[in-house]
Amino acid sequence: MSVDHGVYSSPESDRPMFLDVAPGMTVIVQHDLQTGEKAEKDWWMGQVIHCGGAARDPKIHNLFQIADVDSGVIRWVNADLVTHILPSID
Repeated sequence: MSVDHGVYSSPESDRPMFLDVAPGMTVIVQHDLQTGEKAEKDWWMGQVIHCGGAARDPKIHNLFQIADVDSGVIRWVNADLVTHILPSID
């Protein structure tokens, strides 16, 4: 018997934060240390440029393209590395 785990259904309190991320939002991202990099920081802040959908359900984002606000570097980020969504100044 196979079970489809593609749709996330759990109580609102257990809902992953990355499901609410949209382009234009400012987010805090857990730093994913790359090979050869020095561990200088454990997080960074960026603005979401693009949200990529998963293969089974395009409405659930699994990759984000985020511009680092300090350096301007644009990075592809796994959705689970987003730890906080900052409120907008409207």
